[in-house]
Amino acid sequence: METAIKNEILAKAREAQVKFIRLQFTDILGVLKNVAITVEQLEKALDGELMFDGSSIEGFVRIEESDMYLRPDPDTFVVFPWRPREGAVARLMCDVYNPDGTPFDGCPRNALKKALAEAADLGYTMKVGPEAEFFLFQVDENGQPTTKTHDNAGYFDLTPVDMGENARRSMVLTLEEMGFEIEASHHEVAPGQHEIDFKYDDALDVADKIVTFKFVVRTIAQRHGLHATFMPKPIFGINGSGMHCHQSLFEGSKNAFYDADSSDGLSEIARYYIGGLMKHARAFAAITNPTVNSYKRLVPGYEAPVYIAWSGRNRSPLIRVPAKRGLSTRLELRNPDPSCNPYLAIAATLKAGLDGIKNKIQPPAPCDRNIYHMTESDRRELGIDSLPASLLEAVQELSSDEVIKSALGGHIFDKFIEAKMKEWDSFRVQVHAWEVDEYLSKF
Repeated sequence: METAIKNEILAKAREAQVKFIRLQFTDILGVLKNVAITVEQLEKALDGELMFDGSSIEGFVRIEESDMYLRPDPDTFVVFPWRPREGAVARLMCDVYNPDGTPFDGCPRNALKKALAEAADLGYTMKVGPEAEFFLFQVDENGQPTTKTHDNAGYFDLTPVDMGENARRSMVLTLEEMGFEIEASHHEVAPGQHEIDFKYDDALDVADKIVTFKFVVRTIAQRHGLHATFMPKPIFGINGSGMHCHQSLFEGSKNAFYDADSSDGLSEIARYYIGGLMKHARAFAAITNPTVNSYKRLVPGYEAPVYIAWSGRNRSPLIRVPAKRGLSTRLELRNPDPSCNPYLAIAATLKAGLDGIKNKIQPPAPCDRNIYHMTESDRRELGIDSLPASLLEAVQELSSDEVIKSALGGHIFDKFIEAKMKEWDSFRVQVHAWEVDEYLSKF
């Protein structure tokens, strides 16, 4: 790290009276990890000399090759505002490196950097805007989370109906103190469900912010005596939580998705990108919707996308193109959910879009009808396919798609598949409450 940048971080730490620094990174599944150090070790960490045991992290390395290094990104230095001002706690997001100084293939942040480098080779930078939804639940007398909501509010409701407004307000204020530019926050459709949207920005920065956002939301909820969950479908019969991802590519300061001369304002690059997303959607679903529970959300009737189509007019397809044009031209990918690892989800969808651009994959005509109201024969006639119906189906699709596999790299792909098959098998052999209710008396 350059001396001037290192000195700037050290000065910020001194000024904020920082005593502890959390060096943060995610495992392959997107779970946030950290190594905590004192401020006296910060200079060593900034020099990339801090070692940790990678063998204890999901999908990293075997125990006989466990030494790994953390390299902090100085742009991610921030002080936690809920901690005491004296003896404050700060954090830095890190890339994981091998002992020989090469980037570790199992680091999700490095995987996203590789995809972004491929885009840069084609002349593009990527911008992303997430819409992460979550539920706030009550806790029991032992502090354990329940699935009981403390409101019966709906979309855009206010207090006294929206009892989570105070917690959500605290979350917004905390995030703003940490450098987020919050654009909107509101109650979502389901009881106890909320959404906080932050500014559309460069892809790597946004991936870091998604990880931080989830951490902050859960921390502040806990301080309000609540449990926040990003589980996609915690309650049957109501809407699940998604994380729609708005995406665009830029060539310098020009939005590559915009063409003032086309009838709908979309460039050929935008169409090819959509074509790539549609071609690889069934495969990247394993990354954007990575849990058994994810596929309980992806069912008709609850506003979640099920069908692989695109439109500028309605929200039933996988991809929606919002009406704004010019620098705001973008597409909204609607299937991701907040249980995903954002580094891998953004990398996989970017690779899909770039494949569309490289191979000039034209998407079908936009579908402006409500696909949920179509019959199966209607969809078949229009060539509208469906997303996978289960994690197993999604993993099988991922395993046969070389483009999405390349976005992950061999190490992450192998470890991801291994983890997901264990998850599926664990789910498969369990006897669930539905089975008992359905069969116990019948047979």
